[in-house]
Amino acid sequence: MTTIQKTSALLLCVVALVLIYFLNPILAPFLAGIIIAYLGDPLVDKLEEVRIHRSIGVLLVFLAFAAVIGAATLVILPLMVRELADLVGSIPSFLAWLQETASPWLVTRFGIDPFDVNLDNVANRVMGSWQKTGGIVGAVLARVTQSGFAFLGFLGVLGLTPVVAFYMMRDWDLVMARIVAMVPRDMEPSFIRLCKECDEVLGAFLRGQLLIMFLLGVVYAIGLYAVGLELAILIGMLAGLASIVPYLGFFVGIIAATVAAMFQFQDPVYLVYVGIVFLIGQALEGWVLTPWLVGDKIGLHPVAVIFAVLAGGQLFGFVGILLALPLAAVVMVFVRYLYTRYLGSEYYGARDGTRDGTRDQDVMVETKETKETKETKETVIKE
Repeated sequence: MTTIQKTSALLLCVVALVLIYFLNPILAPFLAGIIIAYLGDPLVDKLEEVRIHRSIGVLLVFLAFAAVIGAATLVILPLMVRELADLVGSIPSFLAWLQETASPWLVTRFGIDPFDVNLDNVANRVMGSWQKTGGIVGAVLARVTQSGFAFLGFLGVLGLTPVVAFYMMRDWDLVMARIVAMVPRDMEPSFIRLCKECDEVLGAFLRGQLLIMFLLGVVYAIGLYAVGLELAILIGMLAGLASIVPYLGFFVGIIAATVAAMFQFQDPVYLVYVGIVFLIGQALEGWVLTPWLVGDKIGLHPVAVIFAVLAGGQLFGFVGILLALPLAAVVMVFVRYLYTRYLGSEYYGARDGTRDGTRDQDVMVETKETKETKETKETVIKE
């Protein structure tokens, strides 16, 4: 790689970062469209193999995606809204249990009363605020419609995303071929190899890690539903989403389920049942789902995962949180490549005055010369 090529690549990266920074407000539909196109391209390629025109294949894939998302929304969202409404509605009874049962027990055993407040006023305020907002759907709609520009922007993202995804999915192979054609010929093998590694990592995450999150949410929801928890679906889906960070889903889910179980049953034996559910889910994730669907292709340390998620949220908000892990996995591909190049570089070998591997050869040569010298001396002495 010549100096001009290195300088051009560096300038291109700087320009891309500057553009991303200044165009951040309008990038959401394009990023979402590219992700959808990336996920759908293998399916469209399969349809092309059975001689279905690519545009028709793209429409079929779109219909399949829409059917899955629509079915999940129609089935899961009303249940979660109902569970959340039941949670808010049961707050007064839980506060009464704290005041009538838990507080006397603590006073009798330890002589303290941590609930020495007027809990009736707290319950009335909570219920009044909930009724004023008209439920969770009303609260969300009120928040969205506070600003006309924000609402129009949301509609724009919602409308542009499928358009971008359709054209990107239809022309995906053509776009990739043109990108490869622009790469300098001497860099093409390395470029293609890095792209394949990035594709493996992204595929492992998008088609593997996201599926693991969904399956874990289903496992947790079914297990908590079998226990009898009223908030089973809500807590299960929350734990599944939090599983994007290793062990975070387990801790978030078990804490929320423990509080909800005490809230609903007021019996410690149900805490054991909740613990069993989450231990089963954790065992399935570690021994079955992750080795089967992801393996070790992503290769991110848990600390790196946490840092990537926090950094993405700080820089780009919620979208940054969603894109943090796949981008970090791709960055790790290039870091490993640069690390390998560094180990084979003159700069690394200059530490001992030699390139990597030549020092051992020199030692072997030196040892051989020393032996020959000793043999020569012994021969001279004998003569």
